[in-house]
Amino acid sequence: MSADLARATKLGRLTKRSEFLSVAASGLKWVTPGLILQAKRRPTAPLRDQEDRDVPAADSIRVGYTASRKVGSAVVRNRARRRLRAAVSAVLPDHAAPGTDYVLIARHSTPSRNFTELLSDLTAALCRLKEREARK
Repeated sequence: MSADLARATKLGRLTKRSEFLSVAASGLKWVTPGLILQAKRRPTAPLRDQEDRDVPAADSIRVGYTASRKVGSAVVRNRARRRLRAAVSAVLPDHAAPGTDYVLIARHSTPSRNFTELLSDLTAALCRLKEREARK
């Protein structure tokens, strides 16, 4: 993906529980030492109406973050989510497939993992999911 196109792609957020469950139900996931990445390609929809704000654009990328209590206290979980957001802003615009929803799940090692290793975990997971989706 070219750098101009990657920067033009807007990263949206998954906010509703139903959106998270929909991504989880797709069954497309990859586990790395620093995170779990789930993905679901959205079906192509007709051009969206300006009034309908709930329907995402066909080429947008939406991301959701979650960290369970197994990760640690509230402070640790928030740190894990902040680190995942930073990794996403660095990696996803260049490696993500447009029109896809992603959910990143923090693991116990996410808050303490070296940030370069976290970036490589996310990059590897995105590449593996692309390979797995291409086979289907």
